[in-house]
Amino acid sequence: MAVSERATVLIVDDEPDVADAYAAQLRGQYDIQTVYSGQAALDALEPEIDVVLLDRRMPDISGDAILERIRERDLQARVAMVTAVDPDFDIIDMPFDDYVVKPVSRDDLFETIERLQSCAAYQNHLREYYALTSKFAALKASKREAELRSSEEFQELKDRIEDHQTELDEIVDRFDEHDYEAIFRDVGGRAELSLDE
Repeated sequence: MAVSERATVLIVDDEPDVADAYAAQLRGQYDIQTVYSGQAALDALEPEIDVVLLDRRMPDISGDAILERIRERDLQARVAMVTAVDPDFDIIDMPFDDYVVKPVSRDDLFETIERLQSCAAYQNHLREYYALTSKFAALKASKREAELRSSEEFQELKDRIEDHQTELDEIVDRFDEHDYEAIFRDVGGRAELSLDE
């Protein structure tokens, strides 16, 4: 999904007042769905959901279990744990995209969603860019230069690669340090963090 498109956000919290407060702050900017239990969250999970704001502690099904189900279903939704549970070492292997400790301000919510959307857009463009450059390299290795120059399809491929490079550059220009950390987690690289801290 492009960053400029309106994101669909699923808010999951067993405290209706909290979930409704988040929804009121975000409505108008995003398409909002709100549920008040783990089971309702599982029922609401659809491919159209872009971001899930997920509480960890819920009486019926925990946020941790819902997160596992999201990943098992291979849904592309970005998940931010928005919780009063302070992080412990158990989060290391949890496949969430962001961890936000309550209380959460309106700005925190917006920044979290925008960061997750930027990371998703970057990852999607990077995947497409890689696929296009692989095709480019395969053709360069197997065709004569004259064939490549005379091929309309090859010229269009070059244009598409340039367009994706421009889009990637534009997304990166909007990143802050938190975006970089999230992207490096996504693509398997390392964020520039000191491991000695």
